[in-house]
Amino acid sequence: IVMGPDGHYYSFSTHGLVVISRASQPNSLDGYWEPIGSVLEGSSIINNTGSTDPWAPDVHKVGDTYYCYYAVSQFGSQFSSIGLATSKTLKPGSWIDHGAVLTSNTTAPSPLNITNAIDGNLFIDPKTKIPYLTYGSFWSDIWQFQLAQDLLSVVWSPTPTQLSLDPVSPQAEEGAYLSRHDSWYYLWYSHGSCCGYNVSALPAPGKEYSIRVGRSRSATGPFVDRNGVDLKNGGGYIVYGSHDYVYGPGGQGVLTNYHGRDVLYYHYVNTIQNPMYLDELKLLGWNYIDYVEGWPVLVYN
Repeated sequence: IVMGPDGHYYSFSTHGLVVISRASQPNSLDGYWEPIGSVLEGSSIINNTGSTDPWAPDVHKVGDTYYCYYAVSQFGSQFSSIGLATSKTLKPGSWIDHGAVLTSNTTAPSPLNITNAIDGNLFIDPKTKIPYLTYGSFWSDIWQFQLAQDLLSVVWSPTPTQLSLDPVSPQAEEGAYLSRHDSWYYLWYSHGSCCGYNVSALPAPGKEYSIRVGRSRSATGPFVDRNGVDLKNGGGYIVYGSHDYVYGPGGQGVLTNYHGRDVLYYHYVNTIQNPMYLDELKLLGWNYIDYVEGWPVLVYN
């Protein structure tokens, strides 16, 4: 979610060549979100069998330009790329596809031969102004590259850093998102099974999607959970999981300074409105974030 030049918030979502939706009310996340078009006008220019169906967009405004990082992948494999499109206006038809920023496969240089280049997240450290691309899903979980200043490519010095690892197969961590509050950096990520739920054979309790977090004094980690366990050693605590009619929340991001407060937004299954747990009926949810002794706690009201 990002603020547009017209004072309305815009969301970007998987499928449909990255669907753009506009919030109906100015300066508000409430109300109806109207689909207005797509980022890409056709398949991504990246050479990948998944280029017809880009995933997991991450959009930020830097200077006078909007940057949309997206993923293409041969589903269920690490043959994947994170691509980039840019626009000055956010409007459909205005985006320029720059192609791949990062590509993973079994013959790529380390760590791209052991990781999965999807779920990219841009974070520019407000303290150092250094840009980072955090990414990863399943294969060795979540890693981070420093980006070039033009945000179009990664740099290899300093060397890429691993930020999280679930030691238990299938290493179901993905969807990383970095944010900063006061002097803490937070690594948010999704854990578990994201989608394709079968109402008659749901994942074992606790194996469905949930949102977890760790914190650090540095944008490059190490990130630890509330018990001091490094996320690379299986740490990370659930800040938001299934409860009541909410099932499998994930795919999260953080909107900072929304009316003076931070907001966590995500998609989820509403089990009352969507009793078959269908992916295409997932909803956008959001909660204000409070910080208690430096740890994020979601507000329920």
